[in-house]
Amino acid sequence: MDDGRIGSAATARYARKKEAILAAATAILNRQGVRGMTLADVAAKVGLITTSVTYYYRKKDDLAAACFMRGLERLEAMIAQAADQPDPPARLRKFITLYLDLNRQVRLGEMPPLVSFTEIKALKEPMRGSVTAAFNDLFRRVRGFFEGPAFEHLEKRERNARTHLLLEQVFWSGTWLRRYDLDDYDRVRDKIYDILVGGLAVPGRAWAPPALPDPTPGEVLDSRETFLVAATRLINQRGYRGASVEDISAALNVTKGSFYHHHDDKDALVVECFQRTFAVTRKAQVDARALAGDSWSQLSAAVAALVAYQLSDHGPLLRASSLGALPADIRHEMTEGYDLGSRRFAALISDGIADGSIRPVDAIIAAHMINSMLNAAAALGTWVPGLEREEAAYLFGRPLLMGVFTT
Repeated sequence: MDDGRIGSAATARYARKKEAILAAATAILNRQGVRGMTLADVAAKVGLITTSVTYYYRKKDDLAAACFMRGLERLEAMIAQAADQPDPPARLRKFITLYLDLNRQVRLGEMPPLVSFTEIKALKEPMRGSVTAAFNDLFRRVRGFFEGPAFEHLEKRERNARTHLLLEQVFWSGTWLRRYDLDDYDRVRDKIYDILVGGLAVPGRAWAPPALPDPTPGEVLDSRETFLVAATRLINQRGYRGASVEDISAALNVTKGSFYHHHDDKDALVVECFQRTFAVTRKAQVDARALAGDSWSQLSAAVAALVAYQLSDHGPLLRASSLGALPADIRHEMTEGYDLGSRRFAALISDGIADGSIRPVDAIIAAHMINSMLNAAAALGTWVPGLEREEAAYLFGRPLLMGVFTT
């Protein structure tokens, strides 16, 4: 398999064209997914005909896999530099710094974009296995941030959960960093680092989130809930474009005709899945607000309830990665739904800073990081085999709210 690297014997012209193809394919892949990317689209973007692209990459999956491998190569270089730092906090800070520097260069047009790894699962075998193995190798290297004498108290599953949390915080930051000017990036880096290391709770507070009622919207009919849960799971697994109407219908054991009886098209279904996700998030936040106690108790309750929900019979919530494939007008509306949830979290955090139960952090950045963590919670079982719903919030929510190096 071509790993996207350029051999020393390649001519300069060949190398430049190959780089251009990889950059163009990565941009399309991030926007349309593996299923939505075509060699014709890539060729058009770099001013070639399709057969010219096949000279470099014979099949679409070959090109997509090369994009993923190139992205892993770039991340590996960052991790190697971070690993040279003297202690875990310094490694973490260096890794965040390097990633934001890359994001800054991408926005300036000085570097090609980094591929979104959420689409690896949409590759066909044997490409998927090869790329997954390479990603797992990278995951183990990042897990080294949480190994050594200072972390002997952590079981492997705890280190895996924190590694997944850290990587997803970095990956998902690209969805909200564009809201900041490039001149603000140093401050953003400092605030991300401060939250990851120090958490949100003031010193002396314990992780003891009060229980909340089931946040499943009560107005949804049981049959409709079953339909939306099945569709959400399939879209999360295969991506928006990878989950066809035929696949969704088969998972629900209904005909395509029955599907179209309930929905005009797949976009309408995805919108309803997003609306359900927003309703669940809103209910958990509102129920938490109604609790007696300070804002730390309310925030930890909402986070714990939503992490646990991801692994419940009604879970998961629809991942935000599906937003990119939606038509622009629908995407804007759904993005606003996510923003409303973030603003509620930011309000809880701001109130906690005021009542003294939450550290003086950047409330907006902290809210984005909570949303990123919740998005990633649905995949936690991949990295923590045998995960039980009751322990998910402790393993995954607690490290973000209490600090990733907390004991």
